Amino acid sequence: MQQFDVLIIGSGLAGLTVALKVASEKRVCLVSKRKINDNSSSWAQGGIAAVLTDDDSIEAHIQDTLIAGAGLCDQEVTRQVASHARETVEWLIAQGVPFTREDDGSGYHLTREGGHSHRRIIHAADATGHAVQKTLAEQVLSHPNIIVLEDHIAVDLITSRKAGIGAPQDNAECLGAYVLDNQSGKVMTIAAQQTVLATGGAGKVYLYTTNPDVSTGDGVAMSWRAGCRVANMEFIQFHPTCLFHPKAKSFLITEAVRGEGGILKLPDGTNFMPHHDKRGELAPRDVVARAIDFEMKKRGLDCVFLDISHKPADFVISHFPTIYRRCMELGIDITKEPIPVVPAAHYSCGGVMTDHTGRTDLASLYAIGETACTGLHGANRLASNSLLECMVFGQAAANDILSQPGRPSVSLPYWDESRVTDADEEVIITHNWNELRRTMWNYVGIVRTSKRLTRAMHRIQMLRDEVDEFYSNFRVSNNLIELRNLLQVAELIVRSAMERHESRGLHYSRDYPEMLDIAVPTVLEPSNYFSLLDRDLTEKSNRST
Repeated sequence: MQQFDVLIIGSGLAGLTVALKVASEKRVCLVSKRKINDNSSSWAQGGIAAVLTDDDSIEAHIQDTLIAGAGLCDQEVTRQVASHARETVEWLIAQGVPFTREDDGSGYHLTREGGHSHRRIIHAADATGHAVQKTLAEQVLSHPNIIVLEDHIAVDLITSRKAGIGAPQDNAECLGAYVLDNQSGKVMTIAAQQTVLATGGAGKVYLYTTNPDVSTGDGVAMSWRAGCRVANMEFIQFHPTCLFHPKAKSFLITEAVRGEGGILKLPDGTNFMPHHDKRGELAPRDVVARAIDFEMKKRGLDCVFLDISHKPADFVISHFPTIYRRCMELGIDITKEPIPVVPAAHYSCGGVMTDHTGRTDLASLYAIGETACTGLHGANRLASNSLLECMVFGQAAANDILSQPGRPSVSLPYWDESRVTDADEEVIITHNWNELRRTMWNYVGIVRTSKRLTRAMHRIQMLRDEVDEFYSNFRVSNNLIELRNLLQVAELIVRSAMERHESRGLHYSRDYPEMLDIAVPTVLEPSNYFSLLDRDLTEKSNRST
C-alpha cells in the first residue's frame, strides 16, 4: 500500500491545476491512464473565455453563459467562474503558456465563438489545450512533491464502509483507490487523505466523438458506485463540426473557424444556418448541431461543409495552422475549398454533483473538470468555458484541500485476486464495446424519442449483465474497466434522458418538443446505495475483501 496526502486521478488541466496548487504543502500522487498528455485537455483547440478588454464585462460573460445554459445554470457558480477568469489567465501567462498575440504585438489576440457577445477567447493559435497542458505537465513532472503514475487506471474508490473502517452508521469517507498498473497487470492500493477525480468526460460511449480514447467516464462511474449523486447526465454536447474523412479519427474543427467567418454550406453551396437561427454560424453549439443533423437527415447527406476559403490564405494558415496541416495531409486545402464536417459527441455537461469547492457527497472526495456537475454549464456549455472551469474549480478544490486537517493513517485491504482467473477470451469486451457505442449513437443521439430510449436501456442492461459476470470471474484489464464504466455511464445518461419530459438545451425529444416554464436539474441518487456496498463486500469477484 502506498500513502499520499492527495491522490489525483486524471492528468488533464483540472488534475494538473490541483497538483501544482497543493504540492508546496502536500505529497501528491497523480494517476494518468496513459501518458500525462494523453487526454481531452490536450485536444482542446479553441481557447479560454475571459473578460480581458474594457469593452467587455463580467456581467456580459455571465449572461452569455446563462443564455447558452437554457435556464439550468447555477447563477452563483457562473459568477464565481466568470469573476475568476482573468486571474486564471494571468496565472497561465505567468507559467509561460504561449498565447497568440496580435500581429502588431500590442496585446493578446482574442477571438469570438458561438454564443459569445464579445471577443473574449484567448488562445494559442488553434491548439490552446496542447499549449496549456504541455506547459503545466512539464512543471508537474519536475516537481519534487508530485509522483506521476503513467499507464495506470483507477479500478474503484476505497470507502470506509467498503474497507470496514468505522461504525456502520458513520458517514462514508473516501480513503483512496485501487489502481491497475497496465504494464505489470498488478493492482495497487493507494491511500490518501484527499482524493480528486479529474478523469474527464465519457465521449467514447458514442460511436462518433471528438474525444480521445481515454474518455470513458471513469470518474462518474466510480463515484456513483461509491454512493455519490450525479446530475444532468442527459445533456451531451455534440460538437457541430468534426472533420468527416475516413482517415480522420476524431479530429475537431474548432468553433473559432466559425467565429472568424466560416460559413456552413450544403453541397450545392447554400448557406443554411440563417434558416435555423438568426445568429447563423454563431448560434450556440446545440442549435448548430441540430441544424446540421436536420439538413443531413432531410437530404440524405453524409456531411455538410464549413467554408473559410473566402478569407485570405495567410490569415487562415496563421490562425488555424493545426487544422490546415491536418487537412492538407488528407488532400483538403482549406484556403481554397470547404471542409467536410459532421456533428460528434464532444462534452458531458452533467456529472458528479459538487459544491462550489468541488466537494462531492462522499467526504474527502472531490470532482473537478468534465467529470463534475458544478452547475456552470446547465443544459448546454458555452464555448471555451470548459478549460476555464477546470482551473477555477481546480484552484477552489486546492484551497479547500489545504484547509483540511490531517487524519491518522489507516491500513487498507489489499486487492484480492485469489478467486479469479485470467480471461479465456476477450472478444466479449470488443463486441460489447462496439454494440454499446452504436446503440448510444442510434438511440440516444442529437434527437431522441421515448421509444429509442427504452430500446437503448434494454440493450444496455443486457450488456451490463454480461460484463458484470465477466468482471466477477476474471482478472481486470484496462479494456474491461473502461467498458464497465462506459456501461454504467450509458445507463445514467439514458435514465436521465427518460426522466426529462421536455426539450431543453442539448436534450431534444420528439415526444416532448416544448420547453417547460420551470427549469429543474435531473438528479439521480443511488437508491440501493447500501445494498450495493454490501454486495461489493461479498460477491465472488476480484475486489478486496
